[in-house]
Amino acid sequence: MTGTAGASVVIPCYSDRRWDQLVAAVGSAWAQTPPPDRVVVVVDHNDRLLERACRELPGAAVVANDSARGASGARNTGVRHTDTAFIALLDDDTTAHPGWLAGLLAPFADPAVVGTGGAINPAWHRGRPAWFPDEFLWVVGASYRGMPTTSAPVRNVWSESMAVRRDAFLAVGGFRVGFGKLGERARPEDTDLCIRMSAASGGHWVYNPAAVIDHIVPAARSTFGFFLARSVSEGRGKIEMARLNKGRQSLGDEQGYVRDLPRAVLRNTRDGRPGRALALIAGLTAAGAGAGYELVFGSRNNSEEVAA
Repeated sequence: MTGTAGASVVIPCYSDRRWDQLVAAVGSAWAQTPPPDRVVVVVDHNDRLLERACRELPGAAVVANDSARGASGARNTGVRHTDTAFIALLDDDTTAHPGWLAGLLAPFADPAVVGTGGAINPAWHRGRPAWFPDEFLWVVGASYRGMPTTSAPVRNVWSESMAVRRDAFLAVGGFRVGFGKLGERARPEDTDLCIRMSAASGGHWVYNPAAVIDHIVPAARSTFGFFLARSVSEGRGKIEMARLNKGRQSLGDEQGYVRDLPRAVLRNTRDGRPGRALALIAGLTAAGAGAGYELVFGSRNNSEEVAA
């Protein structure tokens, strides 16, 4: 297939269990108008999945991750297998709505825009828990209350729905390999990339909510235990990111977000949603605990990891 969008789409994958989701993601990428010039599926160290994808995804360029295991290395591999000026990223558990790719590409008419992102809707497998607050939808990788409602400059977007200028992406070495999701621990590798690309190019990022994807939320991620664990991990990850990007105002958005949460607690209490109000307090406390742990023990643990 050949399109006129001047863009390729890169989709990393790693698990046979998500095959149907991967097929849907690839199909939604090709269904864009105009379609991308190329769809690259990067298989992350899974030979059986690689063989099946090569056999059953006609039209897609299927390649093996030639970097370290993980989504960051897989995405970097995918970008290296493209030659278009713009690269869009999807995950294997997402599907793009019509107009997604065009929405991501539109802001690049401004040469100062180095990257873009779009709105992410949570697709709950078991329904959204009544206690889950809008302000914490980032826990399940979805757009949350407080984000722009119209196209606007932002510090960062998320890698499951992102587009970049290929030359600016490669100039900073792409995603920081080893800093993404490792086991059950998540680090903000997408925010780190956005900060580094802006700093290196002098450009900025734009969030366009008209570019929409759905992101599957499995039942295991709609529990209160996952909510707390993910909040702790986010707190730790943001401190790690701040260490890596010293002097770049890397936590400015987080500080503003935290200042707004007390108003969110009051609003949910007033609106008769005490469960959401309590979850807001619990999530903020968990994120703060994660940040505190990382501040006290993080440097020591990181040094031991490097030594190992």
